[in-house]
This record gives sequence, structure tokens and C-alpha cells, in this order.
Amino acid sequence: MPLSDLKIRNAKHEGKNLKIADEKGMYLFVTATNKSFRMDYRYGKDRKTETLGKYPDVSLAKARARRDESRAMLADGKDPMVEKKKTKVDQHLKIANTFETVGLEWFATFKVGKTSGHAEKTYRRLANDVFPWLGKRPIHELAQDVQSIKSCLDRIISRGAIETAHRAMQNIGQIFRYGMITGKCPSDPTIALKGALPTPKVIHHASITDTAQIGGLLRAIDGYQGAYLTRYALQLAPLVFVRPGELRQAEWAEFDLEKAEWRIPAERMKMRETHIVPLSTQAIRILRELAPLTSSKKYLFTGARTNGRPMSENTINAALRRLGYEGNEMTGHGFRSMASTLLNEHGWNIDAIERQLAHAERNSIRAAYNYAEYLPERKKMMQAWADYLEQLKQGAEVIPLIARNG
Repeated sequence: MPLSDLKIRNAKHEGKNLKIADEKGMYLFVTATNKSFRMDYRYGKDRKTETLGKYPDVSLAKARARRDESRAMLADGKDPMVEKKKTKVDQHLKIANTFETVGLEWFATFKVGKTSGHAEKTYRRLANDVFPWLGKRPIHELAQDVQSIKSCLDRIISRGAIETAHRAMQNIGQIFRYGMITGKCPSDPTIALKGALPTPKVIHHASITDTAQIGGLLRAIDGYQGAYLTRYALQLAPLVFVRPGELRQAEWAEFDLEKAEWRIPAERMKMRETHIVPLSTQAIRILRELAPLTSSKKYLFTGARTNGRPMSENTINAALRRLGYEGNEMTGHGFRSMASTLLNEHGWNIDAIERQLAHAERNSIRAAYNYAEYLPERKKMMQAWADYLEQLKQGAEVIPLIARNG
């Protein structure tokens, strides 16, 4: 007779293990400590026993369903115990390999060779805009769900951050492609989203290039009433015109005041190449004034919380706002545009200017230069530029052209 719930409840061990038959090879196995449903079967020459579940955690109906599933596998020439084990492993991997887990694995490889600022921005973008919405999903499953990814990106767009949405989609695609390489997902669904996001507006860094206004800005900086370190950073920015992140993370070990050079290591540069900044006498004077404050520390411009970190990335722009310059008038990045515009207008060698700006854009003819290329001309240019700014700050009515090379 087939098993029933009543028969299962009443089954007793009575000093020895019992087998109580059901149907189609399944039986109830009773020991001193538990009752379980089992099925004996042959696969090839091997005799095997599959445990279908313990009673009462697994009901009689559920055990029979599992038995039928196993019999169907046998009919297809498959070993049910092996197949079910594979399924459990696959399910475990899907749960373990969430999008966030794989994303963090990708990030560990991505950040190698990147500047700390670039890596931090990428991590914050993922942590704030991507992982909260997609992170807990198995990456294998998410790879088939383009709409969820689109919804995540639409959420970013809804707050007006179109550029951030494009960068987030790029990072999401990079994670999926890493998952493909490591065998954790089958495809990159962001390919289907190409052209689906609105085009971001090109944002130019606000800058002042009118000579009279430059003079006013430099005088305002000299009169800055905030923190000493912020004022020195503001004073140094137009003289070296590096990227804001390169300035705020400047380390004393990179400076040679006797040689009048600042060598920024490749790992901190956008182009991953060592960059030499010739120091004018005006820049050296500022550095010597700054030295008593921070030369015993790692960074020239230490953070306000004295936690061993550099000045905040918002400090320079906040100081410019305090001086009365709005974001559409002048930014920390604007000192680069200021120098580029005026040096080009005054006839300096465009290659020397571009090399000093450490621009990424360069044609195939110029691509082979090294960090010391045009250095003698750049030294002349940087001193002439500092002299020119000093004249503007003094309010000279007639400003001579910056002395050209040769």
C-alpha cells in the first residue's frame, strides 16, 4: 500500500531501521533519530540512493514530486543526484555573484594605475547611484534585464545628472564585460542601451581671460580672509595651472625648490606620464611661505580635519565663491583655460603650451614626446607668465606681450 501521512506519523523505529515502501521506487526510511524519504536507482552499473527530504520538513507530496523529477532525468539518461547538485551549485553561484560583488571585483582591477581622484569618483558613482538599485541582483539574472538597468539610469537623469548617467552606464558595461571574462554572466546588456540616454551638454569650465578682470581676481586672492592654506593654494593655482586634483594632492617630496621644479608622478596624472612643472620665482616664494605650515607633513595643502588627507576638492571653488565669483564666472579649473587662452594669444609655441597643460589630446606626430620635451622653452614661458600676472595684479594700464621664445 502507498504511504499516507497517518502511516508516516505512526512509523516507529523499534530498535532497527525500517524501510516502508511507497510507489515507483520511493520509500520512507526510519531511524532512531529521524524519518526521510529516499529512492534507490541504478545509473549505469552503479546502484545509488537519493535522499528526497526529511519528514516533516518535506511533505509526502513534495517527496513524490522530487521522485518524479528524478525518474524523468533517468529517462533522459541523466544521473539525478549529479544534475541536482549542479543546479544547487549554479544557484549558489548566482546568489554569491551579485552585481555588487562582481562590481567590486572589477573595481579592484580597474583602480590599478588610476589616480586616486579618478578611482574615488568611480567608486562613489557606483556606491551612490548604481549598487543601491542593482547591487543585490545576481549578475547572471541582471544581464537579461535591460529595463532594470535603464530604470537605474533614468533615476540619475531625473535629477539632471546626464553626464553622470553616461559614466554610470559605462561603468555598468565594464562590470558586465568583466563578468563575461570571468564566466559569471553571459552578456553585456548595456549594448542595447546605446543611444537610449539623452546627450549631455558640453560644459566648459568657467574662466576669466579679460586682463583687467584677471588683475582684479589676483588682487582679491591676495586679500582672501579665510584659511592660510586656502589662500596659498589660490595664489599658486594660476602660476602652475595644473588640474585642481593635481594641486590639492601635491606632496612636498615632489618639489625641488633648488632646481625650481615640481615633478608630478605618473600615477597622479590623467595621462599616466610624469609631468614637470617649472616653478617661477613667484611660485617658489609662495612655497617658501607655505613651508613652515606643512613641510613636516605629506601634503602641501592638508585637509581641515588633519586626518592625513589632502585639502577637499571643493575648497578652491568654495573660496572663489567667497570672493564673490560665481560658478559661471570662475572655477579652480578655469586657471588652466586662462593660461591656455592668453599664452596662445601671445604667440607661444602651441606644442610647449599643450605639453605644459599635459593635455590628453595630441596627434600622432606629437604623441612620442617625453615629460622633459620643450622643457627649456617651458621654463621661460612659466616665468614670463608669472611676470605677466604680476603686472596685471599691479594694475598696469599698458600690458606688454609676454616675451616670446628666442
